Parts: sequence; C-alpha cells; structure tokens
Amino acid sequence: MVIRLTAIALSLALALPAPASACRLALLLAVDVSSSVDANEDRLQRNGLASALISPEVQTAFFSDPRPVALAAFEWSGRWRQTTILPWREIRGPADLVAAAEEVAASTRSETRFPTALGYALGHAASLLEEAPVCDRQVIDVSGDGRNNEGFKPELAYRNFPLDGVTVNALAIGGSVTLDEMVDYYRNEVIRGPGAFVEEAQDYADFERAMRRKLEREVAAMVVGSRR
Repeated sequence: MVIRLTAIALSLALALPAPASACRLALLLAVDVSSSVDANEDRLQRNGLASALISPEVQTAFFSDPRPVALAAFEWSGRWRQTTILPWREIRGPADLVAAAEEVAASTRSETRFPTALGYALGHAASLLEEAPVCDRQVIDVSGDGRNNEGFKPELAYRNFPLDGVTVNALAIGGSVTLDEMVDYYRNEVIRGPGAFVEEAQDYADFERAMRRKLEREVAAMVVGSRR
C-alpha cells in the first residue's frame, strides 16, 4: 500500500507544471556605439533609453506582473569591443527602475572608431545571459543603424553560442542607411525566437519614442507568440 501511494504521489507530481521562477524576464539591452554613431547620436541614444525606462507606459509594463524583471545593458561596436553600462539587477519597484535609468544616463561611451560587429555582440550577449538571474524568459534587445561589417555574421552566432530559446528583438535606426534597408536586414538576419519583432526609429531623434514602444511590448506580461 505504501509503495502504491508513493507511486501515485510521484505520478501526480510529474503531471503538475514546473513552478514558475521568481523572475519572469531577463532583458538585455545592446546599444550600438560603432563609428557610424556620432557623439550627438550617442547622447540621444543614452538619454532616450533612460527616459524610455521611466516613462509611465514602460513602468506600467514592468509592474504588470508581481514577479520582477532582471535588466542589464551593454554597448557594442567592433570585435571584442563590448562594455557593460548596466550590470544585472532585478527591477522590483519604481525606485529600482529610476536607479537603472540614472545609471544608463550617466554612462559614457567607451569606443568611437570601430566597425559594426553584430555577430560578436550577440556572442557577448550570450555570455552575459549566462550570468543573469534564472527567469522564465530571456530577451536580447539590439538597437543599431548599420549592417554587420566586421567578423562573423549573426547567423554564425546563433549556430555557435547558447542562444536557443532566447528571443532577439531589434530596433532599426534610420540614418547611415535607409530605414527600410535596416528593417529588412534586422528582420531577415537578426531577430529570432518566440514573438520576435523589429521596432523602427526614423533617426536618433526618434530613438526615445521607438525604445519606449519596444520596451513596453517586451516587458508587458507575456502573450504567447510564434516562433521563427
């Protein structure tokens, strides 16, 4: 009888869904600082990201679920040219989000003269995600204004780094090339995973608006999406 009850209890336990993690989303922001981005555009980008993070719409999305979001950010340009601008932290309340935004706004650019090594940026993102808190979902948020022009392409990054199950979204910025070209490139070569999408910014002056829309969509309580 004891053996039978134990077997029944075990079968019921196996039938139950796995418990949700304490963290619902690990969101990693990847900001382009390649040579196509001038000093004014870089400042628009940092200030725009900081302002988007504390906008009412994005705050509502962050706190639409009681479980926290883990947030981090890095800047990227050429091969091996990636610098963390916001280490991983859990966003549990508005004060955490304000502190993260202030850290992003206070950050300074580490590189100005290197090309666009997007494959390397994705590989670096994979290593940072391994350091993230355990969360239900992992999302990389890549913004940029140019195609990969140094090192291996995004396709090889996806083949060789542990990015299965990770959603990669993109914010295409017009300027150095046409916005339509950037959107097509990110849609065909970069975005990946469940519910992946491309947001559009006409130029860096439009970055804050586009990032606000993108963050709101990424951070809001999960809606089941399709896989690529």
